Amino acid sequence: MALGKPSGSLDITIENKIATLIFGHPSSNSFPRALLDQLTTEFNNLSADPTVLVIVIQSEGSGAFCAGASFDELLAVSNESEGTEFFSGFAHLINAMRLCSKLIVGRVHGKAVGGGVGIASACDYTLATKNASIKLSELAIGIGPFVIEPAVSKKIGKTAMAEMTLSAQEWKTAEWAKSKGLYANTFETITELDNAIADFSTKLASYNPEALLEMKKILWEETQHWDTLLLERAAISGKLVLSDFTKKALSQFKK
Repeated sequence: MALGKPSGSLDITIENKIATLIFGHPSSNSFPRALLDQLTTEFNNLSADPTVLVIVIQSEGSGAFCAGASFDELLAVSNESEGTEFFSGFAHLINAMRLCSKLIVGRVHGKAVGGGVGIASACDYTLATKNASIKLSELAIGIGPFVIEPAVSKKIGKTAMAEMTLSAQEWKTAEWAKSKGLYANTFETITELDNAIADFSTKLASYNPEALLEMKKILWEETQHWDTLLLERAAISGKLVLSDFTKKALSQFKK
C-alpha cells in the first residue's frame, strides 16, 4: 500500500509478521508535517495489528536516510502557533514509536540530520551502512534539537548528545554512532545491510509475541512524561524558528 506524494510518500508492506515502512521525499527524504502525520498514523495502526510482530522503518533511495525537517515548511512558519504545530509532528511520531507495542528496527542506509537522527534513536534496534554519518545541525540555524533530544539522549547518553549538538557543523561517522550505541552494527554496503535487516527481523518475528511486548515495555521504562515533555519542547522550537537569525540561516541553507 502506498500513501501520499507531493508532500512525501509512504509505502507499507506486511509479510511474515514483519511490516516495512518506506518513507520518501524529493528533498533528501526530509519531513514535511504531512509525512510525519502519516508515519504516526501507521505506527498506531500497526501497533494494534495482530498480524504484525516487528516493524522495519527505512527511507527511499541510496542517498540520504533523512535530512530532517522540511526547510520549505520551516520558512513558511509565520507565528508561534504554526511553529509549535509543525514541531509537534516530530513529538507525535516519536511518542507513537515509543508507545508502539511492536519492536521497531531502523534501517539507516545514508546520512541522517536532525530529525533523522531522532527517528533512528527512537527505533528499538538500528542497523546502518558505514556511510550513515549523523549530524545535529539545529543550533547552526538558530534552533536546537529540543524535541528529539530525549530520544537521542536515551540512546547515546547526554554527553554524546551534547557533543553532537554543540558541534553543529560537524558530521559524526557511523562508527562513532556505533560506539555510542545508536547503531547496533554497521555494514560496508546497502546489500549487506539489507541482508542483516532481513535476518535479524525474521529471527525477532519468530520469538514469543508476549515476550517481545514485555521487552518493549522495559526498553521504554520511565518515559511516560514524554507525552507532555515533547510537546513542551515543540513549543520552544516553534518560537525560535521565527527569529531573524533562523529565517536568514534557513534561507542560506536552502540556497
